[in-house]
Amino acid sequence: MEGALFLVMHCSLSFILLSAALFSGTLVNSLPYDYSAIIECLAEPPKPQYKGGIIINPEFNNGLKGWARFGHSNPAEKTSETGNKFSVARSKQNPFHSLSQKLFLHSEKLYTFSAWVQVSEGDEIPVKAMYKTSSNISHAVGTVIAKSGCWSMLKGGISVNNSGPAELYFESQNASIEIWIDSVSLQPFTKDQWRSHQSESINKVRKRKVRINSTPGTKISIKQSRPGFPFGNAISKDILSNTVYQNWFTSRFKVTTFENEMKWYSTESSQGTENYADADAMLAFCKQNGINVRGHNIFWDAPHYQPNWVNSLPTPQLQSATEKRINSVMNRYKGQVIAWDVVNENMHYSFFESKFGKDASSVLYQKAHQIDNAVLTFMNEFNTLENPGDEVSIPTKYLQKLTEIQSFGGSTSTGGPRMAIGLEGHFSQPNIAYMRSALDSLAAANVPIWLTEVDVSSSPQQAEYLEEILREAFAHPAVNGIVMWASWHAQGCYSMCLTDNNFKNLPTGDVVDKLLNEWKTFTQIEAFANTHGFFELDLFHGDYEITTTHPSSNSSSLHILNVHGANHHEGVLHVLDVQA
Repeated sequence: MEGALFLVMHCSLSFILLSAALFSGTLVNSLPYDYSAIIECLAEPPKPQYKGGIIINPEFNNGLKGWARFGHSNPAEKTSETGNKFSVARSKQNPFHSLSQKLFLHSEKLYTFSAWVQVSEGDEIPVKAMYKTSSNISHAVGTVIAKSGCWSMLKGGISVNNSGPAELYFESQNASIEIWIDSVSLQPFTKDQWRSHQSESINKVRKRKVRINSTPGTKISIKQSRPGFPFGNAISKDILSNTVYQNWFTSRFKVTTFENEMKWYSTESSQGTENYADADAMLAFCKQNGINVRGHNIFWDAPHYQPNWVNSLPTPQLQSATEKRINSVMNRYKGQVIAWDVVNENMHYSFFESKFGKDASSVLYQKAHQIDNAVLTFMNEFNTLENPGDEVSIPTKYLQKLTEIQSFGGSTSTGGPRMAIGLEGHFSQPNIAYMRSALDSLAAANVPIWLTEVDVSSSPQQAEYLEEILREAFAHPAVNGIVMWASWHAQGCYSMCLTDNNFKNLPTGDVVDKLLNEWKTFTQIEAFANTHGFFELDLFHGDYEITTTHPSSNSSSLHILNVHGANHHEGVLHVLDVQA
Protein backbone atom coordinates (compact mmCIF):
# COMPACT_ATOMS: atom_id res chain seq x y z
CA MET A 1 0.00 0.00 0.00
CA GLU A 2 1.47 3.35 -1.05
CA GLY A 3 2.83 5.44 1.77
CA ALA A 4 2.80 2.58 4.26
CA LEU A 5 5.57 2.38 6.85
CA PHE A 6 6.95 -0.95 7.90
CA LEU A 7 8.16 -0.97 11.48
CA VAL A 8 9.87 -3.78 13.32
CA MET A 9 10.12 -3.02 17.03
CA HIS A 10 11.07 -5.13 20.01
CA CYS A 11 7.55 -5.00 21.44
CA SER A 12 3.96 -5.20 20.33
CA LEU A 13 2.88 -2.22 18.24
CA SER A 14 -0.74 -2.78 19.17
CA PHE A 15 0.15 -2.60 22.85
CA ILE A 16 2.08 0.63 22.27
CA LEU A 17 -0.86 2.21 20.48
CA LEU A 18 -3.28 1.12 23.21
CA SER A 19 -0.99 2.44 25.95
CA ALA A 20 -0.53 5.72 24.12
CA ALA A 21 -4.28 6.08 23.78
CA LEU A 22 -4.86 5.31 27.43
CA PHE A 23 -2.35 7.83 28.72
CA SER A 24 -2.68 10.54 26.09
CA GLY A 25 -6.25 11.11 27.19
CA THR A 26 -7.95 9.41 24.22
CA LEU A 27 -9.50 6.83 26.55
CA VAL A 28 -9.08 8.87 29.69
CA ASN A 29 -11.52 11.75 29.87
CA SER A 30 -9.07 14.22 31.35
CA LEU A 31 -9.57 17.87 32.12
CA PRO A 32 -6.29 19.56 31.12
CA TYR A 33 -4.07 20.57 34.03
CA ASP A 34 -3.27 24.27 34.37
CA TYR A 35 0.50 24.54 34.96
CA SER A 36 0.37 28.33 35.17
CA ALA A 37 1.32 30.23 38.29
CA ILE A 38 1.66 33.97 38.81
CA ILE A 39 4.39 35.18 41.17
CA GLU A 40 3.71 38.91 40.76
CA CYS A 41 1.49 40.71 43.27
CA LEU A 42 -1.54 42.02 41.36
CA ALA A 43 -3.91 44.92 41.91
CA GLU A 44 -6.93 42.68 41.25
CA PRO A 45 -7.21 38.89 41.57
CA PRO A 46 -7.82 36.93 38.35
CA LYS A 47 -10.71 34.53 37.96
CA PRO A 48 -10.28 31.22 39.82
CA GLN A 49 -8.60 28.33 38.04
CA TYR A 50 -11.04 25.65 36.81
CA LYS A 51 -13.88 28.09 37.64
CA GLY A 52 -13.33 27.13 41.28
CA GLY A 53 -13.53 23.37 40.80
CA ILE A 54 -15.56 21.90 43.67
CA ILE A 55 -15.48 25.11 45.74
CA ILE A 56 -18.89 26.64 46.32
CA ASN A 57 -19.05 30.38 45.67
CA PRO A 58 -15.31 30.67 44.83
CA GLU A 59 -15.42 34.41 44.05
CA PHE A 60 -17.75 35.39 46.93
CA ASN A 61 -20.22 36.89 44.49
CA ASN A 62 -22.98 35.38 46.64
CA GLY A 63 -21.75 36.75 49.92
CA LEU A 64 -20.43 34.01 52.20
CA LYS A 65 -22.70 31.27 50.84
CA GLY A 66 -20.93 27.92 51.20
CA TRP A 67 -18.45 29.36 53.69
CA ALA A 68 -18.52 29.35 57.48
CA ARG A 69 -16.71 30.89 60.40
CA PHE A 70 -13.68 28.84 61.48
CA GLY A 71 -12.89 29.30 65.15
CA HIS A 72 -13.58 32.63 66.84
CA SER A 73 -13.37 34.90 63.81
CA ASN A 74 -15.83 37.28 62.26
CA PRO A 75 -15.68 36.72 58.48
CA ALA A 76 -17.31 39.26 56.22
CA GLU A 77 -17.78 40.07 52.56
CA LYS A 78 -16.10 43.17 51.18
CA THR A 79 -16.22 45.01 47.85
CA SER A 80 -13.26 46.87 46.36
CA GLU A 81 -13.48 50.25 44.65
CA THR A 82 -13.56 48.46 41.29
CA GLY A 83 -16.54 46.33 42.35
CA ASN A 84 -14.66 43.11 43.07
CA LYS A 85 -16.16 41.09 45.91
CA PHE A 86 -13.99 39.07 48.29
CA SER A 87 -14.01 37.70 51.83
CA VAL A 88 -12.25 39.03 54.92
CA ALA A 89 -11.21 36.94 57.90
CA ARG A 90 -11.10 39.42 60.79
CA SER A 91 -11.40 39.73 64.56
CA LYS A 92 -9.18 36.66 64.92
CA GLN A 93 -8.22 35.41 68.37
CA ASN A 94 -5.81 32.75 67.06
CA PRO A 95 -3.77 32.35 63.87
CA PHE A 96 -6.11 29.69 62.46
CA HIS A 97 -9.32 31.62 63.10
CA SER A 98 -10.64 32.53 59.65
CA LEU A 99 -13.32 31.13 57.37
CA SER A 100 -13.74 27.63 56.01
CA GLN A 101 -15.58 25.42 53.59
CA LYS A 102 -16.50 21.80 54.25
CA LEU A 103 -15.41 19.20 51.71
CA PHE A 104 -15.31 15.47 51.13
CA LEU A 105 -11.88 14.31 50.00
CA HIS A 106 -11.31 11.03 48.13
CA SER A 107 -8.13 9.00 48.57
CA GLU A 108 -8.19 7.93 44.91
CA LYS A 109 -8.03 11.55 43.74
CA LEU A 110 -5.42 14.29 43.67
CA TYR A 111 -6.44 17.91 44.25
CA THR A 112 -4.82 21.04 42.89
CA PHE A 113 -5.55 24.18 44.91
CA SER A 114 -5.20 27.88 44.28
CA ALA A 115 -6.46 31.08 45.87
CA TRP A 116 -5.63 34.77 45.86
CA VAL A 117 -4.86 36.36 49.21
CA GLN A 118 -3.98 39.75 50.62
CA VAL A 119 -3.36 41.00 54.16
CA SER A 120 -4.61 44.19 55.75
CA GLU A 121 -1.11 45.37 56.67
CA GLY A 122 2.51 44.30 56.24
CA ASP A 123 4.68 43.13 53.33
CA GLU A 124 6.09 39.77 54.43
CA ILE A 125 3.20 37.85 55.97
CA PRO A 126 3.01 34.08 55.41
CA VAL A 127 -0.58 32.99 54.72
CA LYS A 128 -1.24 29.29 54.71
CA ALA A 129 -4.12 27.25 53.30
CA MET A 130 -4.93 24.29 55.54
CA TYR A 131 -7.39 21.45 55.75
CA LYS A 132 -8.60 19.62 58.84
CA THR A 133 -9.80 16.03 58.75
CA SER A 134 -12.44 14.30 60.87
CA SER A 135 -9.63 12.97 63.07
CA ASN A 136 -8.97 16.60 64.05
CA ILE A 137 -5.55 16.66 62.36
CA SER A 138 -4.60 19.71 60.27
CA HIS A 139 -2.44 19.57 57.15
CA ALA A 140 -0.88 22.31 55.04
CA VAL A 141 -2.13 22.76 51.47
CA GLY A 142 0.29 25.52 50.50
CA THR A 143 1.80 28.80 51.72
CA VAL A 144 2.50 32.18 50.15
CA ILE A 145 4.13 35.38 51.38
CA ALA A 146 1.29 37.92 51.21
CA LYS A 147 1.33 41.72 51.16
CA SER A 148 -1.04 44.57 51.79
CA GLY A 149 -2.19 46.54 48.76
CA CYS A 150 -2.03 43.73 46.20
CA TRP A 151 -3.08 40.11 45.69
CA SER A 152 -0.75 37.09 45.77
CA MET A 153 -1.44 33.67 44.30
CA LEU A 154 -1.32 30.79 46.76
CA LYS A 155 -0.95 27.50 44.89
CA GLY A 156 -0.91 24.12 46.59
CA GLY A 157 -2.17 20.57 46.51
CA ILE A 158 -3.87 17.85 48.52
CA SER A 159 -3.28 14.09 48.50
CA VAL A 160 -5.03 12.03 51.20
CA ASN A 161 -4.59 8.46 52.42
CA ASN A 162 -8.19 7.97 53.51
CA SER A 163 -11.44 9.30 52.10
CA GLY A 164 -13.58 11.39 54.38
CA PRO A 165 -14.91 14.80 55.33
CA ALA A 166 -12.52 17.73 55.69
CA GLU A 167 -12.60 21.45 56.23
CA LEU A 168 -10.55 23.92 54.19
CA TYR A 169 -9.42 27.10 55.97
CA PHE A 170 -6.72 29.79 56.01
CA GLU A 171 -4.32 30.91 58.71
CA SER A 172 -1.57 33.40 59.50
CA GLN A 173 0.65 33.41 62.57
CA ASN A 174 -0.06 37.13 62.95
CA ALA A 175 -3.54 36.97 64.49
CA SER A 176 -3.93 40.76 64.53
CA ILE A 177 -4.13 41.18 60.75
CA GLU A 178 -7.02 40.51 58.41
CA ILE A 179 -6.69 37.88 55.67
CA TRP A 180 -8.45 38.80 52.44
CA ILE A 181 -9.39 35.86 50.23
CA ASP A 182 -10.71 35.56 46.68
CA SER A 183 -10.82 33.28 43.59
CA VAL A 184 -10.51 30.02 45.53
CA SER A 185 -10.22 26.79 43.53
CA LEU A 186 -9.94 23.11 44.42
CA GLN A 187 -9.97 20.83 41.39
CA PRO A 188 -9.93 17.03 41.79
CA PHE A 189 -8.33 14.69 39.27
CA THR A 190 -8.44 10.91 39.24
CA LYS A 191 -5.08 9.17 39.29
CA ASP A 192 -5.65 8.06 35.69
CA GLN A 193 -6.23 11.68 34.72
CA TRP A 194 -3.09 12.70 36.58
CA ARG A 195 -1.08 10.10 34.66
CA SER A 196 -2.60 11.33 31.40
CA HIS A 197 -1.31 14.84 32.23
CA GLN A 198 2.14 13.36 32.71
CA SER A 199 2.00 11.43 29.45
CA GLU A 200 0.80 14.45 27.49
CA SER A 201 3.54 16.61 28.98
CA ILE A 202 6.23 14.00 28.25
CA ASN A 203 5.12 13.76 24.64
CA LYS A 204 5.25 17.53 24.38
CA VAL A 205 8.47 18.48 26.19
CA ARG A 206 10.66 15.34 26.12
CA LYS A 207 10.17 14.31 22.49
CA ARG A 208 10.50 15.77 19.02
CA LYS A 209 8.97 14.79 15.72
CA VAL A 210 11.67 13.74 13.27
CA ARG A 211 11.31 13.29 9.52
CA ILE A 212 14.06 11.30 7.83
CA ASN A 213 14.30 11.85 4.07
CA SER A 214 15.94 9.21 1.91
CA THR A 215 15.50 7.12 -1.23
CA PRO A 216 12.15 5.29 -1.29
CA GLY A 217 12.55 1.79 0.12
CA THR A 218 15.74 2.63 2.04
CA LYS A 219 16.04 0.58 5.22
CA ILE A 220 16.47 2.87 8.23
CA SER A 221 17.77 1.58 11.58
CA ILE A 222 17.64 4.00 14.53
CA LYS A 223 19.36 3.46 17.87
CA GLN A 224 19.59 5.92 20.75
CA SER A 225 23.19 6.23 21.95
CA ARG A 226 22.71 8.76 24.75
CA PRO A 227 19.60 10.15 26.48
CA GLY A 228 18.94 13.86 26.23
CA PHE A 229 17.38 14.27 29.68
CA PRO A 230 19.92 14.16 32.56
CA PHE A 231 18.77 11.43 34.97
CA GLY A 232 21.42 10.19 37.36
CA ASN A 233 22.48 9.17 40.82
CA ALA A 234 25.06 10.18 43.40
CA ILE A 235 28.30 8.25 43.86
CA SER A 236 30.98 8.01 46.53
CA LYS A 237 34.62 7.00 46.38
CA ASP A 238 33.51 3.40 46.98
CA ILE A 239 32.91 3.14 43.24
CA LEU A 240 36.62 3.48 42.50
CA SER A 241 37.51 0.06 43.89
CA ASN A 242 34.45 -1.96 42.91
CA THR A 243 34.22 -3.11 39.30
CA VAL A 244 30.75 -4.62 39.70
CA TYR A 245 29.46 -1.31 41.09
CA GLN A 246 31.12 0.54 38.21
CA ASN A 247 29.46 -1.67 35.61
CA TRP A 248 26.05 -1.39 37.28
CA PHE A 249 26.32 2.42 37.44
CA THR A 250 27.81 3.20 34.03
CA SER A 251 25.23 1.06 32.22
CA ARG A 252 22.48 3.31 33.59
CA PHE A 253 23.55 6.87 34.32
CA LYS A 254 25.21 9.76 32.47
CA VAL A 255 25.11 12.37 35.25
CA THR A 256 26.15 12.26 38.89
CA THR A 257 26.95 14.21 42.04
CA PHE A 258 29.76 13.28 44.41
CA GLU A 259 28.25 12.56 47.79
CA ASN A 260 30.93 14.14 50.01
CA GLU A 261 34.25 14.14 48.19
CA MET A 262 34.17 17.73 46.88
CA LYS A 263 32.90 19.26 50.13
CA TRP A 264 35.18 21.53 52.11
CA TYR A 265 35.41 19.21 55.11
CA SER A 266 36.64 16.46 52.75
CA THR A 267 39.20 18.43 50.75
CA GLU A 268 40.66 20.46 53.64
CA SER A 269 40.02 18.61 56.87
CA SER A 270 43.09 20.28 58.37
CA GLN A 271 43.65 23.96 57.76
CA GLY A 272 46.13 24.60 54.97
CA THR A 273 46.35 20.96 53.86
CA GLU A 274 44.27 20.29 50.76
CA ASN A 275 43.63 16.80 49.44
CA TYR A 276 41.66 16.38 46.22
CA ALA A 277 42.79 12.82 45.51
CA ASP A 278 39.36 11.19 45.87
CA ALA A 279 37.52 13.87 43.92
CA ASP A 280 40.19 13.83 41.18
CA ALA A 281 39.97 10.07 40.80
CA MET A 282 36.18 10.11 40.72
CA LEU A 283 36.17 12.88 38.12
CA ALA A 284 38.62 10.91 35.96
CA PHE A 285 36.35 7.86 36.22
CA CYS A 286 33.36 9.95 35.15
CA LYS A 287 35.21 11.47 32.20
CA GLN A 288 36.28 8.02 31.03
CA ASN A 289 32.66 6.87 31.05
CA GLY A 290 31.01 9.98 29.61
CA ILE A 291 29.31 10.96 32.89
CA ASN A 292 28.63 14.63 33.64
CA VAL A 293 29.30 15.85 37.19
CA ARG A 294 27.44 18.41 39.30
CA GLY A 295 29.85 20.18 41.68
CA HIS A 296 28.64 19.69 45.27
CA ASN A 297 29.31 21.84 47.16
CA ILE A 298 31.57 24.87 47.51
CA PHE A 299 30.14 25.97 50.87
CA TRP A 300 27.50 24.68 53.24
CA ASP A 301 25.61 27.25 55.31
CA ALA A 302 24.98 24.81 58.18
CA PRO A 303 27.31 25.49 61.14
CA HIS A 304 27.61 21.79 61.97
CA TYR A 305 28.91 20.90 58.48
CA GLN A 306 31.92 23.22 58.47
CA PRO A 307 35.43 21.75 58.70
CA ASN A 308 36.22 21.50 62.42
CA TRP A 309 38.85 24.21 62.27
CA VAL A 310 36.60 26.75 60.54
CA ASN A 311 34.18 27.47 63.40
CA SER A 312 36.85 28.91 65.67
CA LEU A 313 38.38 31.29 63.11
CA PRO A 314 38.12 35.04 63.76
CA THR A 315 36.23 36.86 61.02
CA PRO A 316 39.29 38.19 59.08
CA GLN A 317 40.89 34.73 58.97
CA LEU A 318 37.55 33.14 58.00
CA GLN A 319 37.28 35.64 55.14
CA SER A 320 40.70 34.59 53.89
CA ALA A 321 39.83 30.91 54.26
CA THR A 322 36.62 31.24 52.25
CA GLU A 323 38.44 33.15 49.51
CA LYS A 324 41.05 30.43 49.34
CA ARG A 325 38.41 27.69 49.30
CA ILE A 326 36.29 29.06 46.45
CA ASN A 327 39.33 29.90 44.33
CA SER A 328 40.90 26.51 44.96
CA VAL A 329 37.97 24.20 44.22
CA MET A 330 36.45 26.18 41.36
CA ASN A 331 39.69 26.79 39.50
CA ARG A 332 40.70 23.17 39.92
CA TYR A 333 37.50 21.88 38.34
CA LYS A 334 36.70 24.78 36.00
CA GLY A 335 35.29 23.46 32.76
CA GLN A 336 34.99 19.95 34.18
CA VAL A 337 31.69 20.18 36.05
CA ILE A 338 28.31 21.24 34.67
CA ALA A 339 27.13 23.08 37.80
CA TRP A 340 27.99 24.19 41.33
CA ASP A 341 25.93 24.21 44.50
CA VAL A 342 27.56 27.40 45.74
CA VAL A 343 26.12 27.99 49.24
CA ASN A 344 24.23 24.83 50.14
CA GLU A 345 20.96 25.15 52.10
CA ASN A 346 21.27 28.89 52.65
CA MET A 347 17.58 29.24 53.47
CA HIS A 348 17.49 26.88 56.44
CA TYR A 349 20.96 27.87 57.66
CA SER A 350 23.02 31.07 57.82
CA PHE A 351 26.56 30.34 59.01
CA PHE A 352 28.22 32.70 56.53
CA GLU A 353 25.54 35.35 56.97
CA SER A 354 26.16 35.29 60.72
CA LYS A 355 29.85 35.94 60.07
CA PHE A 356 29.83 38.29 57.07
CA GLY A 357 26.37 39.88 57.05
CA LYS A 358 23.07 39.30 55.27
CA ASP A 359 24.60 39.58 51.77
CA ALA A 360 27.13 36.78 52.36
CA SER A 361 25.50 34.30 49.98
CA SER A 362 25.06 36.93 47.27
CA VAL A 363 28.74 37.87 47.49
CA LEU A 364 29.83 34.23 47.20
CA TYR A 365 27.61 33.62 44.17
CA GLN A 366 29.07 36.72 42.52
CA LYS A 367 32.56 35.44 43.26
CA ALA A 368 31.68 32.05 41.74
CA HIS A 369 30.43 33.83 38.63
CA GLN A 370 33.67 35.78 38.34
CA ILE A 371 35.73 32.59 38.49
CA ASP A 372 33.60 30.64 36.00
CA ASN A 373 30.84 32.57 34.27
CA ALA A 374 29.90 29.62 32.05
CA VAL A 375 28.72 27.25 34.76
CA LEU A 376 25.25 27.06 36.32
CA THR A 377 25.20 28.08 39.98
CA PHE A 378 22.47 26.45 42.04
CA MET A 379 20.62 27.33 45.17
CA ASN A 380 20.24 23.84 46.66
CA GLU A 381 17.52 23.48 49.30
CA PHE A 382 15.25 20.96 51.00
CA ASN A 383 11.52 20.94 51.80
CA THR A 384 10.51 23.22 48.92
CA LEU A 385 8.86 20.22 47.28
CA GLU A 386 8.58 17.89 50.24
CA ASN A 387 6.78 19.92 52.89
CA PRO A 388 4.10 22.55 52.20
CA GLY A 389 4.14 23.50 55.89
CA ASP A 390 7.82 24.50 56.07
CA GLU A 391 7.57 28.28 55.73
CA VAL A 392 11.36 28.66 55.53
CA SER A 393 11.72 27.29 51.99
CA ILE A 394 8.29 27.60 50.35
CA PRO A 395 8.40 28.56 46.65
CA THR A 396 7.67 32.23 47.35
CA LYS A 397 10.61 32.56 49.75
CA TYR A 398 12.85 30.48 47.52
CA LEU A 399 12.22 32.85 44.63
CA GLN A 400 12.77 35.89 46.86
CA LYS A 401 16.19 34.53 47.81
CA LEU A 402 16.98 33.69 44.19
CA THR A 403 16.09 37.21 43.06
CA GLU A 404 18.13 38.70 45.89
CA ILE A 405 21.23 36.82 44.71
CA GLN A 406 20.61 37.50 41.03
CA SER A 407 20.13 41.24 41.53
CA PHE A 408 22.88 41.85 44.10
CA GLY A 409 24.86 44.93 43.20
CA GLY A 410 22.72 45.50 40.12
CA SER A 411 24.06 42.32 38.53
CA THR A 412 20.80 41.41 36.77
CA SER A 413 21.42 44.04 34.14
CA THR A 414 25.22 43.73 34.11
CA GLY A 415 25.46 39.96 33.86
CA GLY A 416 25.23 38.18 37.20
CA PRO A 417 25.52 34.50 38.05
CA ARG A 418 23.76 31.96 35.83
CA MET A 419 21.32 30.82 38.49
CA ALA A 420 19.41 27.57 38.68
CA ILE A 421 16.94 26.08 41.14
CA GLY A 422 18.11 22.98 43.03
CA LEU A 423 15.43 21.02 44.89
CA GLU A 424 16.86 18.26 47.03
CA GLY A 425 13.73 16.11 47.32
CA HIS A 426 14.28 14.08 50.51
CA PHE A 427 10.78 12.62 50.78
CA SER A 428 8.97 10.46 53.30
CA GLN A 429 5.41 10.19 51.97
CA PRO A 430 5.11 12.52 48.97
CA ASN A 431 2.21 14.88 48.37
CA ILE A 432 2.39 14.65 44.58
CA ALA A 433 -0.33 17.26 44.07
CA TYR A 434 1.64 19.78 46.13
CA MET A 435 4.88 18.83 44.38
CA ARG A 436 3.38 19.72 41.01
CA SER A 437 2.00 23.03 42.25
CA ALA A 438 5.34 23.99 43.81
CA LEU A 439 7.11 23.29 40.52
CA ASP A 440 4.48 25.42 38.77
CA SER A 441 5.28 28.37 41.03
CA LEU A 442 9.06 27.97 40.73
CA ALA A 443 8.82 27.68 36.95
CA ALA A 444 7.59 31.28 36.80
CA ALA A 445 11.18 32.40 37.54
CA ASN A 446 12.22 31.04 34.12
CA VAL A 447 15.51 29.50 35.24
CA PRO A 448 16.59 25.83 35.03
CA ILE A 449 15.13 23.53 37.68
CA TRP A 450 16.73 20.27 38.83
CA LEU A 451 15.82 17.76 41.48
CA THR A 452 19.25 17.24 42.97
CA GLU A 453 19.14 14.68 45.80
CA VAL A 454 16.02 12.57 45.40
CA ASP A 455 15.43 9.80 47.90
CA VAL A 456 12.55 8.31 49.86
CA SER A 457 12.78 7.18 53.47
CA SER A 458 12.35 3.48 54.19
CA SER A 459 8.78 2.16 54.24
CA PRO A 460 6.80 -0.65 52.56
CA GLN A 461 5.78 1.92 49.91
CA GLN A 462 9.32 3.23 49.28
CA ALA A 463 9.54 1.99 45.67
CA GLU A 464 5.98 3.10 44.89
CA TYR A 465 6.66 6.58 46.25
CA LEU A 466 9.94 6.82 44.35
CA GLU A 467 8.17 6.03 41.09
CA GLU A 468 5.51 8.67 41.76
CA ILE A 469 8.16 11.33 42.47
CA LEU A 470 10.34 10.51 39.48
CA ARG A 471 7.38 10.37 37.10
CA GLU A 472 6.12 13.73 38.31
CA ALA A 473 9.53 15.35 37.98
CA PHE A 474 10.27 13.96 34.52
CA ALA A 475 6.86 14.97 33.23
CA HIS A 476 6.90 18.52 34.55
CA PRO A 477 7.70 20.98 31.74
CA ALA A 478 10.01 23.07 33.94
CA VAL A 479 12.31 20.29 35.20
CA ASN A 480 15.68 20.03 33.42
CA GLY A 481 17.34 17.19 35.30
CA ILE A 482 17.10 14.66 38.14
CA VAL A 483 19.82 13.22 40.36
CA MET A 484 18.96 10.66 43.04
CA TRP A 485 20.71 10.53 46.42
CA ALA A 486 21.24 6.77 46.58
CA SER A 487 24.98 6.32 46.54
CA TRP A 488 25.93 2.74 47.42
CA HIS A 489 27.86 1.92 50.58
CA ALA A 490 28.52 -1.56 51.92
CA GLN A 491 27.44 -0.39 55.38
CA GLY A 492 24.20 1.10 54.06
CA CYS A 493 23.06 4.07 52.00
CA TYR A 494 22.14 7.53 53.26
CA SER A 495 18.39 6.92 53.15
CA MET A 496 17.63 4.81 50.09
CA CYS A 497 19.55 2.06 48.29
CA LEU A 498 18.88 0.88 44.75
CA THR A 499 20.71 -2.46 45.05
CA ASP A 500 21.89 -4.94 47.63
CA ASN A 501 25.60 -5.47 48.27
CA ASN A 502 25.79 -7.90 45.34
CA PHE A 503 24.33 -5.20 43.06
CA LYS A 504 21.09 -7.02 42.53
CA ASN A 505 18.27 -4.55 42.22
CA LEU A 506 16.05 -3.80 45.17
CA PRO A 507 12.46 -2.75 44.35
CA THR A 508 13.70 0.85 44.11
CA GLY A 509 16.31 -0.21 41.56
CA ASP A 510 13.65 -2.03 39.56
CA VAL A 511 11.65 1.22 39.45
CA VAL A 512 14.68 3.09 38.13
CA ASP A 513 15.35 0.50 35.43
CA LYS A 514 11.70 0.49 34.38
CA LEU A 515 11.70 4.27 34.00
CA LEU A 516 15.06 4.35 32.21
CA ASN A 517 13.64 1.97 29.63
CA GLU A 518 10.37 3.86 29.39
CA TRP A 519 12.04 7.24 28.92
CA LYS A 520 14.12 6.35 25.91
CA THR A 521 13.36 5.40 22.36
CA PHE A 522 13.24 1.65 21.92
CA THR A 523 16.52 -0.26 21.76
CA GLN A 524 16.28 -0.47 17.99
CA ILE A 525 13.82 0.82 15.42
CA GLU A 526 13.88 -0.54 11.89
CA ALA A 527 11.74 0.95 9.14
CA PHE A 528 11.66 1.67 5.44
CA ALA A 529 11.33 5.03 3.76
CA ASN A 530 7.93 5.18 2.10
CA THR A 531 7.25 5.70 -1.59
CA HIS A 532 7.53 9.44 -1.02
CA GLY A 533 11.05 8.97 0.36
CA PHE A 534 10.60 9.72 4.04
CA PHE A 535 9.98 8.14 7.42
CA GLU A 536 8.53 10.17 10.29
CA LEU A 537 8.35 9.40 13.99
CA ASP A 538 8.59 10.90 17.48
CA LEU A 539 11.88 10.43 19.31
CA PHE A 540 12.89 11.19 22.87
CA HIS A 541 15.54 13.90 23.06
CA GLY A 542 19.03 12.49 22.84
CA ASP A 543 21.80 11.31 20.51
CA TYR A 544 21.05 8.71 17.85
CA GLU A 545 22.94 6.51 15.41
CA ILE A 546 21.04 6.08 12.14
CA THR A 547 22.10 3.38 9.72
CA THR A 548 20.65 3.51 6.21
CA THR A 549 20.81 0.63 3.74
CA HIS A 550 20.12 1.33 0.05
CA PRO A 551 17.32 -0.85 -1.37
CA SER A 552 19.24 -1.98 -4.48
CA SER A 553 22.95 -1.81 -3.73
CA ASN A 554 22.62 -3.04 -0.13
CA SER A 555 25.34 -0.55 0.83
CA SER A 556 25.04 1.04 4.27
CA SER A 557 26.12 4.28 5.89
CA LEU A 558 26.07 5.61 9.46
CA HIS A 559 24.67 9.03 10.41
CA ILE A 560 24.72 10.79 13.78
CA LEU A 561 21.65 12.73 14.88
CA ASN A 562 21.01 14.91 17.93
CA VAL A 563 17.34 15.33 18.79
CA HIS A 564 16.63 18.16 21.19
CA GLY A 565 14.70 21.30 21.95
CA ALA A 566 11.55 22.03 19.99
CA ASN A 567 8.36 20.13 20.67
CA HIS A 568 6.34 18.54 17.93
CA HIS A 569 3.03 19.89 19.17
CA GLU A 570 4.13 23.21 17.68
CA GLY A 571 4.47 21.51 14.30
CA VAL A 572 8.27 21.76 14.35
CA LEU A 573 9.98 19.01 12.34
CA HIS A 574 13.62 18.08 12.49
CA VAL A 575 14.39 17.21 8.88
CA LEU A 576 17.36 14.97 8.14
CA ASP A 577 18.46 14.02 4.62
CA VAL A 578 20.31 10.71 4.66
CA GLN A 579 21.52 8.63 1.79
CA ALA A 580 22.93 5.14 1.85
